[in-house]
Amino acid sequence: MRWTIKPKPEPQLVSQLATELNVSTLIAALLVQRGISTFEQAKQFFRPGLNDLHDPYLMKDMDKAVHRIEKAISNQENILVFGDYDVDGTTAVSLVSSFLRSYYPNVATYIPDRYDEGYGISFKGIDFADDNGFSLIIALDCGIKSIDHVAYAKEKNIDFIICDHHRPGEILPEAIAVLDPKRVDCSYPYDELCGCGVGFKLIQALAKNRNHSIDDLIPYLDLVATAIAADIVPMTGENRILAKFGLEVINTNPRPGIKALIQNVKKKVLTITDVVFIIAPRINAAGRIKHGNHAVELLTEFNLEQAQQFASEIEGYNADRKDLDKQITIEALSQIEENNEKEKFTTVVYNENWHKGVIGIVASRLTETYYRPTLVFTKSGDKLAASARSVKDFDVYNALEKCAHHLEQFGGHMYAAGMTLKEENYLQFKEAFENVVQETIHPDLLIPEILIDAEIDLTEINPKLIRLLHQFEPFGPENMTPVFIAKNLIDTGYGKTIGQNDEHLKLFVKQNQSEGFGVIGFGLGKMLELTKNQQPFETAFCIDENEFNGTVTVQLRAKAIR
Repeated sequence: MRWTIKPKPEPQLVSQLATELNVSTLIAALLVQRGISTFEQAKQFFRPGLNDLHDPYLMKDMDKAVHRIEKAISNQENILVFGDYDVDGTTAVSLVSSFLRSYYPNVATYIPDRYDEGYGISFKGIDFADDNGFSLIIALDCGIKSIDHVAYAKEKNIDFIICDHHRPGEILPEAIAVLDPKRVDCSYPYDELCGCGVGFKLIQALAKNRNHSIDDLIPYLDLVATAIAADIVPMTGENRILAKFGLEVINTNPRPGIKALIQNVKKKVLTITDVVFIIAPRINAAGRIKHGNHAVELLTEFNLEQAQQFASEIEGYNADRKDLDKQITIEALSQIEENNEKEKFTTVVYNENWHKGVIGIVASRLTETYYRPTLVFTKSGDKLAASARSVKDFDVYNALEKCAHHLEQFGGHMYAAGMTLKEENYLQFKEAFENVVQETIHPDLLIPEILIDAEIDLTEINPKLIRLLHQFEPFGPENMTPVFIAKNLIDTGYGKTIGQNDEHLKLFVKQNQSEGFGVIGFGLGKMLELTKNQQPFETAFCIDENEFNGTVTVQLRAKAIR
């Protein structure tokens, strides 16, 4: 592990902000590290409001999109809402279709089959639209590179509106409107929206056009918050506002589908982390194991009993997904060991029998194990398909771009991507990818990093600090849960390992004359030796609250110990 303490912010700036806000210099420093240095910025950070959202019409082509949808409604055209099979795509389809259906009946949804059609807009989907009399397709979370598909639809007199957030190529599809804040010629003030977020801007514009207020859209925010959490987009700007209010909906009045997914969760208040680990994998499991349609059915169902039926089916898919990903991870790890590839700069594995629906999860597991840019391939029809995952600060999309001549197609982000190639190109591609990464990656990036916000004394941990840290939520990329370092800690003798294979660590620590705090270290069981016999040690940790039998206590969640 690399322990990196963030540079201390400008002391004068910190001191001034602390005075203006009447908070400790520690809180002020955390704010300045997040780019918040004035009273006004802090007020917006601590009290985000839906009125702080940008005007949707600032997005390039938004007026064209709204005009075309309103024209379709006045002409009684059939509208097909098309989206990808992952969480971002299925929530986006559920969002836009349920909003449109609230005042117009001729709306249907289409999710491509992961195995038969693959990622994004498909010719089969366009043929379905043609056969069933749809003249307008709204594509969500996909389509920015679907030039041939949009041209094919045009020949059949089917118009496209594309709502995407992936990086465009040099040429845009000839759609009626292309909504993508990452377009070079789009001056929209915030370009980190997820696909469902772009879908939300579309319904916000449609609502504004019909003189609805932003408050009318609050019931849809549970879907947007779920997509933001699952797609791991920055938790800044509009994303943070939408996630905050969406979490409130999830906790107070979620749609029946989400209510059914969380009905067995014991926690009183769900956080973004709970959305990532409880709601998102279940929604994803539908598209991974069966079909993404099941997720849309669940999320657009307004009868609770029916939603509970859908949720229990999805629970079954999720159990299958867990078994598969466990088995494939074991096989992939042994493949790496057998081929003696641990010393490489990349991890690239392939087995034609691996389930296409879980290779992305397996890629994440392998990245955690070897901490390398990782690709997991399987057979898909007559081609090979792969999921890519990267390590912090390394752009795997750019690396794939440099190997594009070996690929049939690829798309994605800095940290996650997907691709297909011909089987005969696999070995050349594998070698090219290894060479590109070797030439471009800084060796430090191959060692996991713990980024520490500040050093802290345990005496500084008090109710006011915890209350203010809660106001930093929701956490996510670029607004991560603060990580602190405390030195000269001593375990008071209660240290032990817990868990099935003694993999976790439980301590009770003091620092000088401070009051004691419980420590939980997930996956840190091996560190017990370092803390024995009252040896002083230091730990990087987050401050957590542990709820047990109705009592809430403060505990430190250790991320590393040395």
